[in-house]
Amino acid sequence: GMTVYSPLKHFGFAQPGKHIGIVGLGGLGHVAVKFAKAFGAKVTVISTSLSKKDEALEHLGADSFLVSRDPDQIQAAMNTMDGIIDTVSAVHPILPLISLLKSHGTLVLVGAPDKPLELPVFPLISGRKMVAGSGIGGMKETQEMIDFAAKHGITAEIEVVSMDYVNTAVERLAKGDVRYRFV
Repeated sequence: GMTVYSPLKHFGFAQPGKHIGIVGLGGLGHVAVKFAKAFGAKVTVISTSLSKKDEALEHLGADSFLVSRDPDQIQAAMNTMDGIIDTVSAVHPILPLISLLKSHGTLVLVGAPDKPLELPVFPLISGRKMVAGSGIGGMKETQEMIDFAAKHGITAEIEVVSMDYVNTAVERLAKGDVRYRFV
């Protein structure tokens, strides 16, 4: 959880009333939704397809859901978000994400694609927007996160698997067939 808790705090997203986008609803993204909601933010989950919409809205409590491949949805949501946490580790276009940010908004990358992402400069300049990265925090911040999670009942959604299932679990992980973490 620290991978998403830290940038929520560091970039000023952990404030009531902020509109935060969470890209990717996997192991990191689902916890980011929970933390952002507990901070009082309005949360929009951004995904490439509708397949996780019900999960995002009904189970995790997101306020809205946006399909990043739908130009009409992107157009309707342009310049509405204070910040975005991008948890996706696959190569993907970030221009649509940048367009969702308000002026002075920040896109924080916490996923690590294996190839470089294309970074369009003009949308950054024209809106004084930022693209940043974030890793994990130190011991003090980790304890703060654990205390916050305990206070708000935030846990990671996990699937417990036995050791003799580990090869199947790795195959399922490669296919993206995990909700949301294997333990």
